[in-house]
Amino acid sequence: MELSVDRLTKHYGSKIAVDCVSAVLKPGVYGLLGENGAGKTTLMRMICSILEATSGEVLYDGRNVTDMGADYRNLLGYLPQDFGYYPDYTAMEFLRYMSVLKGIPGKKALRRSEELMEVTGLTDVSSKKIKTFSGGMKQRLGIAQVLLNHPKVLILDEPTAGLDPKERVRFRNLLADYAGDKIVLLSTHIVSDIEAIADYVFIMKKGSFATQGTVTDLIEQAEGKVWEMEVSPAEVHKWEKRATISNLRHEDGHVILRIVSDDKPSPQAAACHAALEDLYLYYFPVKEGN
Repeated sequence: MELSVDRLTKHYGSKIAVDCVSAVLKPGVYGLLGENGAGKTTLMRMICSILEATSGEVLYDGRNVTDMGADYRNLLGYLPQDFGYYPDYTAMEFLRYMSVLKGIPGKKALRRSEELMEVTGLTDVSSKKIKTFSGGMKQRLGIAQVLLNHPKVLILDEPTAGLDPKERVRFRNLLADYAGDKIVLLSTHIVSDIEAIADYVFIMKKGSFATQGTVTDLIEQAEGKVWEMEVSPAEVHKWEKRATISNLRHEDGHVILRIVSDDKPSPQAAACHAALEDLYLYYFPVKEGN
């Protein structure tokens, strides 16, 4: 199984939203990292054949997904940032309704809905109306409905938004288990979610891939660009204006700054080991207002 993105491009007038992006995805979890406006959602919508590309194509096992039509949609699961639901439906009614739309027969649909209620921790509220749900509960319901038909290609746009830390861990474990023989593409700006489960990561900036690789590969790219230094509390504001600070902590009346920079920011700065978040901030520095 292989999903190939070949020179995919999307223009809106003179604006380039996605600029000649190519990638080959095989079973596993792929992370798509980038700030808002980087082109992540546009790319995912083109991969799902919801949005027509200006140029380029998406291939599933060598076949153009647009030409495949319903055959491609039947093996695809897509969870947008804001999925549609019926507020007066109960959670179970909603899953049963979505099962009908996906062509899943009655008894099988019931079993699968009950299974996913358990997986997403919604069994106790399955008979409650969706309009009474919190944001995190609605998001978990969205995750359940996208998994109904056991999609071979799973595309998730900001799926952990609104989930608390415990829910995010549950979801990450679910995805890691699910992706054994399936393709999962996960878009987010929450670096820790990607770092925990992604086999391969794309960092997207201004419509194209700024860099890509395994988590280990990307962290190695940031080595030599991360520094720690001690400053007085009065100096913090000066350094916030001057450098990209990925973390600060107070110790014994001083402040320890973690700075992302190509060059050693001060003679007193010491090099330290990098993390994926450091590389993210290298491409999207705080001092640029991101």
